[in-house]
Amino acid sequence: MKISKLILLSLLFIGCKTEKKEVKPAAEKTYTLVEKIANAHGFKAWKNVGELRFTFNVDRDSSHFERSWIWDIDNNQVTSMTQNDTVTYQRSQRDSISHAINGGFINDKFWLLAPFNLVWDKGNYTYEHHENVVAPLSQKPMHKLTMVYGSEGGYTPGDAYDFFFGDDFLIKEWVYRKENQPEASLVTTWEDYIEKGGLQIAQTHTNEEGFTLFFTNLEVKKK
Repeated sequence: MKISKLILLSLLFIGCKTEKKEVKPAAEKTYTLVEKIANAHGFKAWKNVGELRFTFNVDRDSSHFERSWIWDIDNNQVTSMTQNDTVTYQRSQRDSISHAINGGFINDKFWLLAPFNLVWDKGNYTYEHHENVVAPLSQKPMHKLTMVYGSEGGYTPGDAYDFFFGDDFLIKEWVYRKENQPEASLVTTWEDYIEKGGLQIAQTHTNEEGFTLFFTNLEVKKK
């Protein structure tokens, strides 16, 4: 009897030991359209960026304008460098002078990282998505996402942007419409993409009217 009990217990132990639990695969995250656009431009790598440096340039006909920026992201500190002056300020503690300078930083940073603002500014804008819309410059059918900012807050409330992009979610052209007016205020390409620190950045924005906006001295430093 004792031997039989020992055999029975051994069989039960073996049965328990070899039983495998079914492991269910983790559900994949479902991304919204704006997140897919941001991710195509490297948004997932942004958490690893500690400092961003770039020079914002604009050529219009025979004139040239430029200003450079250093953005210490962890400390939320910005350094503005122009031909005449260099100013460093905390974005959370601004006086009248730095507030005006920060307006330029917001503008230049938006041109550089507009796809990320689709995530950062969530709740501050509404958007619509349409397929097979003819892009204004290339005349090719693309996806079109229109974002319209709210009428309060920010430096340019109520402005609208039409992003034109392909199935890869990379922006190819865009239209800026001041205060959501029907007519375009500015239309440019998004081209000359470069990878920096995992970010996909369009270095050049141009149109047929002699306007070219481009970035130089682009550096992405990881944390």
